[in-house]
Amino acid sequence: MTAVRIGPRAAVAVALSGVLGIAAFCWPLLVDPGSGLAHGGDAPLTFALLLPLALAVVLAEISEGGMDAKAVAMLGVLSALGAALRVLGAGTAGIETVFFLIILAGRVFGPGFGWVLGNTTLFASALLTGGVGPWLPYQMLGAAWVGMLAGLLPRARGKVELVLLAAYGFVASLVYGFLLNLSFWPFALGADTAVSFVPGDAVGDNVARLLAFTLATSLGWDVGRAITTVVLVLATGAVLLRVFRRAARRATWDQPRAWPSFQ
Repeated sequence: MTAVRIGPRAAVAVALSGVLGIAAFCWPLLVDPGSGLAHGGDAPLTFALLLPLALAVVLAEISEGGMDAKAVAMLGVLSALGAALRVLGAGTAGIETVFFLIILAGRVFGPGFGWVLGNTTLFASALLTGGVGPWLPYQMLGAAWVGMLAGLLPRARGKVELVLLAAYGFVASLVYGFLLNLSFWPFALGADTAVSFVPGDAVGDNVARLLAFTLATSLGWDVGRAITTVVLVLATGAVLLRVFRRAARRATWDQPRAWPSFQ
């Protein structure tokens, strides 16, 4: 049951936003050390301005013919629920109570729905908690990838599916935290520490410094997010998957419109 269909134009837009997203997160490892971008402090702000434009284009492409009223209603309900749930944790001590909902919904309603839900949920929660800032586009894009990839996981049912989703949630939570660190790490420290970004150094060496920085700063929160996601997926997955699939069957998004017969 695919609630949000991704047409050819929307697929191209998603792919281009993915390329821009990779550049936004990984530019410290890819940029020429001789360029001003490698030594300036405006790169995260530049991408923070570009990413919302890219996300808006993708959302427009997806919504044009790819979302009906029932999909929009489901998206609104789940976005509001996810925003409310995030207030309960909001990353405090690593407790993150929103990723499980994005993963389960993306699993049932498809990668397009998961992509949109990740964006709208993080945006709504930021408005609710006052968390709007240059970091928000990175959070939105990261959550969008989490929801989209959940919809692309292999087919499974029963306990195997729950274990698959829990394992995916654990890995996705850690990767999400790693990518967010990568987006601001080059400017978080000075140039004279053992975990500082070194422009032009080998990618492997900079990645090793980033891993050391993550271990020293945010790994506890990332592991907390991963454990919380696993626990909530296992605790609520069986019920929510069943509820979502029943709603998807009743909505019949993939069925053609039945025209009345005049015979």
